[in-house]
Amino acid sequence: MKVWINGALVSEDEAVLPASDHGLTVGDGLFESMKVVDGVAFAVRRHLARLRRTASGLGLQVPPDAELRDAVESTIAANGPDVGRVRLTVTGGAGPAGTVRGEGPVTVLVQCSALAPWPASSGVLVVPWPRNERGALAGLKTTSYAENVIALARAHDAGADEALFGNTAGNLCEGTGTNVFVVIDDRVATPPLSSGCLAGVTRELLLEIDPDIEELDVPLTALASVHEAFLTSSTRDVMPISSIDGRPLRDVDGRHTRRAAEALRVLQARTFDP
Repeated sequence: MKVWINGALVSEDEAVLPASDHGLTVGDGLFESMKVVDGVAFAVRRHLARLRRTASGLGLQVPPDAELRDAVESTIAANGPDVGRVRLTVTGGAGPAGTVRGEGPVTVLVQCSALAPWPASSGVLVVPWPRNERGALAGLKTTSYAENVIALARAHDAGADEALFGNTAGNLCEGTGTNVFVVIDDRVATPPLSSGCLAGVTRELLLEIDPDIEELDVPLTALASVHEAFLTSSTRDVMPISSIDGRPLRDVDGRHTRRAAEALRVLQARTFDP
């Protein structure tokens, strides 16, 4: 595999970061993952817009969009027809020991991989650690993912495929790498951005193309009576939820889930960069 690192395409084993890179030492960085279809990354414009929002929240200066887009496209082209996913990572670059940033440029890394098939549906587990919807990183797609790693391991240990977080207000927030949608009283709801969830690109697209989906605070206690729900992400698209905390859902891949999946399929067939 070829990777793009700071303006050059090199093989993975030739890619080198300084030991003092803040992405490694303190998790100071951000990233975007995109689905690749027929050699083209989907919704690049929206992913770059979110990357800039995260960079602004972190106080990082990132290269121009044209340079980042070229890095993504060049890396996909260099890795051939089997690419199904591309990840763009930007870190704070080399810095001193501790949390103070250095004065040098950021590190830009682009990596590609095949896209392993997802299961037809996913069981989810609500974990006991709340997201802080008022925290400095709320809503930002940063490389500080240790909390997600721990939560996902807890879910896997319990036989689930994905973990769900609440927030400090006791409302539903998000998954470790997903947004979540639930059907309550025949209405499709997804947590608002004020819940602390990530502004997922697929979430954003569904809210635009399906006016029946609402942004609503969903108390975690309401999940006990939910019978249909689904997850979204840039690589999963729309994935039905099969169980919540071990309780099988009655309407797995129900009509609301199918409608959302079909709307997204139609959009993806019409344009690669909505």
